[in-house]
Amino acid sequence: MPYGRRFYNKHRNYILFNKNMIISGIFAFIVGTFFTQFYAQYEQNNFVNSIVTLSVEYAVYIPLFGFLYYLDNKEKYIDQSGKKNYAFIKKDIIKLFAIFSISEIIFSVSKVSIHFELMQISFEPYHASMIASFSAWFIFLVIINFGAKIVKLFKSSNS
Repeated sequence: MPYGRRFYNKHRNYILFNKNMIISGIFAFIVGTFFTQFYAQYEQNNFVNSIVTLSVEYAVYIPLFGFLYYLDNKEKYIDQSGKKNYAFIKKDIIKLFAIFSISEIIFSVSKVSIHFELMQISFEPYHASMIASFSAWFIFLVIINFGAKIVKLFKSSNS
């Protein structure tokens, strides 16, 4: 078996998890970039712009991530009799909530702080949003993957 295939099979759950976060993040990033520029025409307060843009990004990101995560994982929540294993679903939701809560707080503080500071030094709103998003996303991805390992979100995988 080629190395790439073995690597994928070993880390499949983390790869799909990160794929879903990145796809959701790209959509949120695009919407946030356009929104912050548009909103800056109506609201001159940079802090308000940063907060409202973050809210808009979450409105895109969270439902899209949930949908993609469900599509990739729906089979693992079915037991051998063909019924949904609600105890397992609940356990995973609690784990996801725990790692997302911590990671999203760190993401939000990073994103708003960087976005605000860049707008304070006269960056265009869309530039500030893009730089803040990339910076906060890097921090977020490191933290959430570390958290997924700690709570053993994918304990059945060999990774």
